[in-house]
Order: sequence, then C-alpha cells, then structure tokens
Amino acid sequence: MERPLKFSIIIPTYNYAAYLPDAINSVLEQNYPDTEILVIDDASTDATMEIATGFGNKIKYHRLAKNLGAAGAWDHGLRLARGEYLCKLDADDQQLPGYLA
Repeated sequence: MERPLKFSIIIPTYNYAAYLPDAINSVLEQNYPDTEILVIDDASTDATMEIATGFGNKIKYHRLAKNLGAAGAWDHGLRLARGEYLCKLDADDQQLPGYLA
C-alpha cells in the first residue's frame, strides 16, 4: 500500500508566468519528503504552461479548459490533492526556507 503524502502544495495561477518559477523553486528547495506540488493553470494566456511543464515530473501541472477564477482553480486543486496537509501558495509568493519543517 502506498504511503500517503504529507503535504500537497497547491499553486493556482492565471497569467503569472513571470513569478511562477520562484514560487515553485521555493517549494522544491524545502527538501521536505512526501510533498507534491500541484500547479493549477486557470486557462492562462501567457507562458504559464511552458514554465510549468519545464519542471517536468517535479510538479503536477493541470490546465483548466476555461477560466474559473481563483476560487475555481483552488477547488480544482483540492480535488486533486493527495496530501494529509494542504497548503495554498499564490503564484507570486514564495515559501521561506524551513517552512514545511
């Protein structure tokens, strides 16, 4: 049986490609085991998809077919999350070192 993840970090985003790498990297730098990063793209029209998919299998990228707004993207992320604890991180924010610990 697969061990459940400890944290699901949900990053809803809409046209924040310029900030998204810093947000994702701030979570990757936590070096905390059992963490998933979900990027929920709310039908962005900028380079969000290219930026997110550039992280490969380090994150899980989901693009919504139409813009649902911040609450809709967050709700979509909640349905996909597998972690015991949920954390919302806006695409223009960053986690401080040691945050998850």
